[in-house]
Amino acid sequence: MPSLRRAPELKREYDRLLGVVLVLVVLGAIWVYSASSSEQVLQDGGDGSGYLIRYAIFGAIGFAALAISSRVGVAVLRRLTLPLLAISFVLCLAVVVPGIGRQANGAYRWLGTTSIGFQPSEIAKFALVAFLALTLSQRRRPMVEFRDALPYLAILGAFLVVVAGLQRDLGTAIVIGGACLCVLVAYGMPLRFFGPMAGIAGSGLLVMVLMHPYRMERLTNFLSPWSDAAGTGYQATQGQIAIGSGGFLGNGLGNSVQKAEWLPEAHTDFILAVVGEELGVIGVLMLLVLYGALAYLGLRIADKTRGSYQKLLATGITAIIVVQALLNVWVVLGIFPLTGVPLPFISYGGANLVVLLFGIGILLNIAHGTPYLESVPDPAPEPPRGRGRRRAPRRAPARRAPRVRPVPAGGGGAALASAREAARGMAAGERRPDSSRSAGDRQADRDRGGWDGGARGARAGRGRRAAS
Repeated sequence: MPSLRRAPELKREYDRLLGVVLVLVVLGAIWVYSASSSEQVLQDGGDGSGYLIRYAIFGAIGFAALAISSRVGVAVLRRLTLPLLAISFVLCLAVVVPGIGRQANGAYRWLGTTSIGFQPSEIAKFALVAFLALTLSQRRRPMVEFRDALPYLAILGAFLVVVAGLQRDLGTAIVIGGACLCVLVAYGMPLRFFGPMAGIAGSGLLVMVLMHPYRMERLTNFLSPWSDAAGTGYQATQGQIAIGSGGFLGNGLGNSVQKAEWLPEAHTDFILAVVGEELGVIGVLMLLVLYGALAYLGLRIADKTRGSYQKLLATGITAIIVVQALLNVWVVLGIFPLTGVPLPFISYGGANLVVLLFGIGILLNIAHGTPYLESVPDPAPEPPRGRGRRRAPRRAPARRAPRVRPVPAGGGGAALASAREAARGMAAGERRPDSSRSAGDRQADRDRGGWDGGARGARAGRGRRAAS
């Protein structure tokens, strides 16, 4: 029967990742209040804490999801991957149905009402990453030809068409595509597949640009935003003004001027511009360091854990956060065309915050040490020990054959023959020496009878040398 082994516990990575996320959420609450309070006071009056209270509520829900997923998240997500993928796809289609979905800023991204709603594409991010991690971990052969990757790319392409085409949410589509490509590369997809994939993606992007002319305007304004600073390039130029006016040290926390009805979406997509104006380059670099630490810890967990499913899942969740953060930073700094992507844990966004904290809980569950979800064969049984153990029979040592010295030709042979005859005569007769004989005669008898082997050998050797 196959058994389940437990991956090692990464306590240091667990504690550090949780600490980084807590710091990001606290900073997010501070800057959501700073970026939204002045506009709320100017428009509605009050103390301007409306968005802060809602951020705190969604943060509490997100931390509850983190607490649950950090304990049982991997096992539950593995069992619910396919239903979650199907449900998220249906919900992404439902946003264009009248009466179910609603439009905001020219895009169909939301389900629900103005006050209560969520974006199904947030669920689709994790559903696709979990699906790729599950199916790729069950493959028995590596990807060698491009057709091996076609089933995965077809499912990914269907989601991208729905999100970017029907919902008109190109930013989320880029995040989904980038995270899924990271999972495929981590699995071992050859880099030569990027050529045909780039061709397919470029063709689809061209079709979407031709279908929606406003995307062509965004592209041209990205190349020259100051040519129409009061029109289509207004948001991009106001963000650059905010960052530029902050300088190196910033104007001080809460002292931003652009957030007061000058900078659109100051508390969501362009909150980094408020950070740059209030804390300067130091504040922006601080956020980048925190995101870099989160990326390092997530990839370290993916590297240190065991089991291909856990490795791919940790890589995908980390890639979602990192790609989304980089895309938002690039848009605010003017490196990429405008897309509606919030800054992870910092921007105001209820569904995004809850889903990201749930994903962090999955990472913590992997770092805590989850059982292998791949089957591992049982080890071979060991032989019995103790009194009942049989011992292997001992092999008798091999006996060496007696060494036979060759008999030289000539007189040596005759001398040996006469010595043998004398020895046999002495054995047949009386061996006890006669006391009446002299000592020299008794010594000669002993030499001939073999009683003194050393003298006999010496005499025989001299005889052979004399004969030769």
